[in-house]
Amino acid sequence: MNAQYASLLSFVIVPDITTPGAFDDAVKDVEGVIHIASPFTIDIKDNEKDLLIPAIEGTTQILESTYKYAPQVKRVVITASFASIFDLSKGVRAGYVYSEKDFNPATYDEGKNGSGIFAYCASKALAESAAWKFVEEKQPRFTISVINPPVIYGPNHHYIDNLSELNTSSGMFYSLMNGSRTEVPTNSTWAIVDVRDVALAHKLAYYKPEAGGQRYLTTLGIFSFQQICDILREEFPELRNRVPIGNPGEPIPDVYNVDNTKAKSELGIDFISLRQMVIDTAKNFLDIEKRIAASA
Repeated sequence: MNAQYASLLSFVIVPDITTPGAFDDAVKDVEGVIHIASPFTIDIKDNEKDLLIPAIEGTTQILESTYKYAPQVKRVVITASFASIFDLSKGVRAGYVYSEKDFNPATYDEGKNGSGIFAYCASKALAESAAWKFVEEKQPRFTISVINPPVIYGPNHHYIDNLSELNTSSGMFYSLMNGSRTEVPTNSTWAIVDVRDVALAHKLAYYKPEAGGQRYLTTLGIFSFQQICDILREEFPELRNRVPIGNPGEPIPDVYNVDNTKAKSELGIDFISLRQMVIDTAKNFLDIEKRIAASA
C-alpha cells in the first residue's frame, strides 16, 4: 500500500461472511460498498461449503447489512465474474459472442454435484443472481452495479515476500516464466483482462450514475497461453530458458469471443492490451525476484 493512503484505510474483521449480520458493524459509517470477497479456487473438497455458500451468502449478507444499517449508501458495486456469463456446459462454443445479455444457467444442484470448475462458475452465477433478486424484492435505496471480469492477470501492488505462496491467478502467470513448466498449458477459458482495468471498472461503476442497475463484461478480449509465452520470449530474452516454447505463433483455435463494447462506451475504459499486460506483469515478478534475492 502507498504510504500516503495509510491514514485513509481502516479494517473491520468479519470472521464469517456467511453469518447473518456479519457486515452490520462494517457498513454503518460507509458512503459506498464494493463487495469483492468470494472464494476463487477449484481445488476443493466440498462444493457447497467451500464455494456455493460463501459466494451466495457473502453477497446477500452484505446487501442485507447495507439495506438495514447504511441508509446513506447509494451505490453497491459487486465483483462477479465472466463465470456468471459463460455457459460452461456449451464448451468452447465456436463463433458465439458472449456479452452482458448472457447469464450462466447453472443451478445450485448442478454446482453442488459438479466438478470444481463447474462449481466455481455456478457459485459466481448464483451469487450474482441472488444480488439482482435482492434488489428486485427489497427495492433498496441503493442501486447495484456488477463487474464481470474473466481471467485476471497483471502487476501485483501488494507486498510479496514468498513467490511460492501466490494467489491462484498470479501463481498461474508466474509458472509460465519461472522454469517450472516444460509445456505450454492448455486454456480452460479464453477471455482475459488486466487487473488494473478491473480496478478502474469498479471505481467508474461506483461513481457513474448511469452504471446503476447495470452489469459490465470487463475484458480485453480472448487469449491463449501460447500467446503469453510468445510475448515473454520476445520481450525478455533472458527468460527464454525458463519459458516453455510450445508452438510459437500458433493461432487461437476456433472458440467463443467476447464483446466489451458496453464497458468501453458506458464506463469509458480503454483496455490495456495483452502484450502490455504481459510485459508489466513479468517486470513486476522480476523486480520481486530481485528484491527477495537481495534480502536473502
